Amino acid sequence: MRVVIAGAGAVGTHLSKLLSGENQDVVLMDPDKEKLNFSRSNLEMMTMTGSCTSLKDLTEVGIKEADFFIAVTPDESINITACMLATNMGAKKTFARIDNYEYLLPKNREFFEKLGVDSMVYPEMLAAKEIVSALKRPWVRQWIELCGGAIILVGIKVRENSELVDKHLYDLGAEDKKFHIVAIKRNNITIIPTGKDKVLAGDIVFFTATKDNVEDLSLITGKANFEVKNVMIMGGSRIAIRTSQYLPDNTNIKLLESDKDKSYQLLERLPRNVTVFNNDGRNAEFLLQEGIKEMDAFVAVTGNSEANILACMAAKRYGVRKTVAEVENMDYISMAENLDIGSIINKRLITVNNIYRFLLSADISNVKSLTIANADVAEIIARPNSRITKKEVKKIILPKNVTLGGLIRNGEPMMIDGDTLIEPYDHVVVFCLDDALRDAEKFFH
Repeated sequence: MRVVIAGAGAVGTHLSKLLSGENQDVVLMDPDKEKLNFSRSNLEMMTMTGSCTSLKDLTEVGIKEADFFIAVTPDESINITACMLATNMGAKKTFARIDNYEYLLPKNREFFEKLGVDSMVYPEMLAAKEIVSALKRPWVRQWIELCGGAIILVGIKVRENSELVDKHLYDLGAEDKKFHIVAIKRNNITIIPTGKDKVLAGDIVFFTATKDNVEDLSLITGKANFEVKNVMIMGGSRIAIRTSQYLPDNTNIKLLESDKDKSYQLLERLPRNVTVFNNDGRNAEFLLQEGIKEMDAFVAVTGNSEANILACMAAKRYGVRKTVAEVENMDYISMAENLDIGSIINKRLITVNNIYRFLLSADISNVKSLTIANADVAEIIARPNSRITKKEVKKIILPKNVTLGGLIRNGEPMMIDGDTLIEPYDHVVVFCLDDALRDAEKFFH
């Protein structure tokens, strides 16, 4: 598959590395030569200094042979123009990063397809939806719906009071299998556990469960569920605006913005249930004055990862039960997890996952990368006569770093154990560490 990516920013670079690691034919182009000087050790990737709106440069990059053209420059209009040009020059499919949610409305889809833009992604909107999901289920670190929501993957930090602590996996759920532990993250290392492994207090444990049983996990892991009614948001970014708009109308929201002019502009754009304050979210005296101790959740979405982490740590000290931090600096993600600040949002990873899902073959209908574990979770259809259907799961030697989390058969969700025999056309949830997804895929074809 030949993929041309325009824009060597955080998203374009991350996506290029991901695809070139799978031996795809990738070309990354950018007008700024400096941006293309990143380390390409062990990566089969071409780079080209050029403009994605130049017919000459698009011809030179081989746009005519491109299976996918992806425009992720910071400028929305450049991305849309580039996709229109790429389509007319022979690219089979195009994808644009945008900043205007109106473009994504169903009534406008056909219009953009006619222009030559096949798919679009609005990173701030995706990030806001993740934040709203985190506030809806505050006991969860990560919540991912698979197979149309019939199977749920959840990441939960296990407390000392959990009934799972110090138990071997083979002792859990033997009689009535309501959940499956697909991975454990401990001290920044993610492992695919075997029956001999134990769950320890402080582990982030990833479970798959059916929709009917997933709520039981809050009790099992020692977490109390609660309703988030009062929210404080630090930073008047586009993510903050979208989050405020997506939260239920009965949520009381206090939004803190340090820029005075921006504070006035926000007043015109936000719903009535939002009160805007012109102040810094790191001002302890102000936070106490505005009732930080009465807040159910604190969300930090400024453009500064360090400020977001520190603010969430402060909120935790004041007794806020749920905190969410936007952490764009990849190096800080594991540190933020260890500081126990709750959910972590990374716009770059969310955007890359969305594009990656668009690129993968039709058989993998839903792939999501996990922000807090170096892992992919995929939904794969078992083909007739594929290796995975030949014998029970316990008799199949799957690739290292791969586990099966559950399946949908004739519309019915079920957990998988060693005695499960996967049948043709089952939709199987597959959990993979590192780059094992392509190896796992071979068992289903």
